[in-house]
Amino acid sequence: MLDEALAAAPDSADAPAVTDSGGTWTYRQTDVYAHAFAHWLRARGVAPGDRVVVQLPSHRELVGMFYGTSRCGAVFVPLNPAMKEFHLASVLADADPVLVIAPGSAVGRLTGIGAAPVYDAGVVWDEVERLAVAGVRVPPSDTRPDDLAVLVYTSGSTAAPKAVMCPHAQIVFATRAIQEVLGYRPDDVVFCRFPISWDYGLYKVLLACAGRSEIVLAGEESDLTLLRRMRETGTTIVPIVPSFASIIVTMAGRDREPPPPVRLFTNTGAALPPATIEALRAAFPGARVVRQFGQTECKRISIMPPEEDRERPDSVGLPLPGTTVEILGADGEPVPVGETGEIVASGPHVMPGYWNNLELTARTFRREGRTGALRLHTGDYGRFDADGYLYFAGRRDDMFKRKGIRMSTLEIEAAAMDVTGVRTAAVLPPDGDRDLMVFVAGDLPPQVVLKELARRLEPAKVPAECRVLPELPLTQHGKNARDALVALIAGDGAR
Repeated sequence: MLDEALAAAPDSADAPAVTDSGGTWTYRQTDVYAHAFAHWLRARGVAPGDRVVVQLPSHRELVGMFYGTSRCGAVFVPLNPAMKEFHLASVLADADPVLVIAPGSAVGRLTGIGAAPVYDAGVVWDEVERLAVAGVRVPPSDTRPDDLAVLVYTSGSTAAPKAVMCPHAQIVFATRAIQEVLGYRPDDVVFCRFPISWDYGLYKVLLACAGRSEIVLAGEESDLTLLRRMRETGTTIVPIVPSFASIIVTMAGRDREPPPPVRLFTNTGAALPPATIEALRAAFPGARVVRQFGQTECKRISIMPPEEDRERPDSVGLPLPGTTVEILGADGEPVPVGETGEIVASGPHVMPGYWNNLELTARTFRREGRTGALRLHTGDYGRFDADGYLYFAGRRDDMFKRKGIRMSTLEIEAAAMDVTGVRTAAVLPPDGDRDLMVFVAGDLPPQVVLKELARRLEPAKVPAECRVLPELPLTQHGKNARDALVALIAGDGAR
């Protein structure tokens, strides 16, 4: 089970494990709180396989709840604290939890949404603290490797969120395989600004445990204090997405103190602009910027080995150890090296499907005809080079034709972010009467952005219109919120 790793290395029992703004737990303390929370769950009749929904900020207590739920054999369902009632109602109906834990201020609101009892997190943790002091120990449940450990709800822009089913075996394999490549160490400090409700944040907790590293949960840190906090904690590893990387670069440009001892930036979500990568390297001498590619449905597909971070700058790396990645054409057969097709992954990291959604599961997770192996059809497109390195071309939704030429929103966004003065960019493909549009955050006039794009792209790929905004709207996971841009256009038309 996932929680067994907490007590697996007695020599690191008193090493720091989890830090937040309120303090630090050692591995021994984290294990004690996990047992205490498991006892609290069992006292309320929580049985193996039951879903436990928790909607809390990513503090130490949430880590204790995660491992405690695992020890109890139940299924941990972390929800982003920013999730609104519109999505909460569908999620609670879908997950059908036995109980919900939330801040006291939200208990009344959540009680009116679902059928499960809702507990005040503050009251719960007071009881857990007493159990921890009493030293309660909970024997492990009879959990099998294919039993579910976590339901990860991925946000949808228009549809209800869907839950990826994550069994113990797949999570453990993915964690160990990623650790094999990235090599977290006992002297590492991981500065994690992402919520545990997102698998990127959740796996940072797991990877830190695998490496006996310390994780700093920094989701509530102010942008202005980021570098100071990294220095205070001795941060060596920083998971990033492009928007967060831009913040770090901006803050580093204003900072006059020695940089934190970062040795590794790991990126996912979207490609980093080359200028941002170089700015990170300049601000943090010796740090490597590692490109990764993956989906919650299998956690990770490829990683560029850290020692090769300056090589093949357009590649997202090599397939995860112990897994298989294929590039398939429209006929379902592998395409030649160098040709673009759908990225299809198979291996012990592929999750079994979506919770309560057999139709979507059947479309996305398919059995290979000859071997019967389960394969994840990602809906992403890419290609391999002759040495087996993967190149990401875009999602199915990112690919479109304009003026007879097939193109991707990603290549246009990358070209826009290559323009000096553009911080971030988002592209909307043509749709009905709306032509190709680019939105940028920066200080340039729209016509200058379009002129610069015309110098970088084929004529058909140059957007018909550019809009400059103070900041681009982002999803909870730091990706471009294209639905918000569509709504902005619709609002303009209504006026």
